[in-house]
Amino acid sequence: MTTTLTLPEPRTPDPMDAPPLRWGILAPGGIARTMAAALRAATRQEIVAVGSRDLGRARAFADEFGIGTAYGSYAELVADPSVDVVYVASPHSEHRDQTLLALDAGKHVLVEKAFARNRTEALEMVERARSRGLFLMEALWTRFLPHVDVIRRSLEEGLLGDLVTVFADHGQPLHPGGPRRLADPVLAGGALLDLGVYPLHFADLVLGGLESVSTVGALTAEGVDAQEAMTVVGPSGALGVLHATMLAKTPTTASVVGSLARIDVDGDRFYGPSDLTLATRGGVLDTWQPPSRDHGLHFEAAEVARCITAGRTESPLLPLDTTLRVMAAMDAVRRDLGVVYPGERP
Repeated sequence: MTTTLTLPEPRTPDPMDAPPLRWGILAPGGIARTMAAALRAATRQEIVAVGSRDLGRARAFADEFGIGTAYGSYAELVADPSVDVVYVASPHSEHRDQTLLALDAGKHVLVEKAFARNRTEALEMVERARSRGLFLMEALWTRFLPHVDVIRRSLEEGLLGDLVTVFADHGQPLHPGGPRRLADPVLAGGALLDLGVYPLHFADLVLGGLESVSTVGALTAEGVDAQEAMTVVGPSGALGVLHATMLAKTPTTASVVGSLARIDVDGDRFYGPSDLTLATRGGVLDTWQPPSRDHGLHFEAAEVARCITAGRTESPLLPLDTTLRVMAAMDAVRRDLGVVYPGERP
């Protein structure tokens, strides 16, 4: 019977078909550059403005991507009547304040992962968006990629049997010697919010929630997390074995294991466009490859555009309650490790 198992096709719409919106980019750093390139190359979305605390930096970014307007403050950006949606691309420590700034200006918001420093901040952001009837979503791009929908469909259709375990690992050599913000507690540095957020979101998706989290790990001299090994339990009792580190490059793969079969996410970044292998103890049954390995952030941007145009204030693929649940899990990880960011609300 298992020899007939095949992977389903994804239901992911073509990002080029998403209705175009006018975007404003808040904080023109590295991830903003990646997003701008993806929007230009693989969607019909239009970037109409960019804002930075440094006008020269905003102008340089605008020149690079052909953006018509550059602002030397975030307040000017969110006040621009030509902007439909604001993409918040700043460090985690700034997400709450800048998201509230945009929401209070009446803008829809896509805010980079991790959504905030903690669930308390995240809940304030969510409640503000809901009270104003505005769209808000965490930019966890993995959830919108085609290979993830293949996994989602496989679970929905019972292809793997009873879910047993999910494995996910994310390690990058980012400390020491990497971006200074990752070592800085004031900027909510550490491996968890940059890297660990991916395994936790993947486990939440596969397990259908996170009932409990237990963690061991190690801290840097500055007091942020250098790495963590996390075990999680889903509502059905299935387990997740997760890992994140900013000390070294790890395989950065994932597997979803059921009683009948498993899906391995191949390559060196399970969270980006990836190949899939369906296997049992008898061997490989099927494989799947993404239509493209270029970009990836355009899928989440297209989802934002579809939702806003349809009048939705949340994405069904990543509801705000899901983001709050993952934020609570990350709070639990930090409690186990003893990591506290200066100035954060309890």
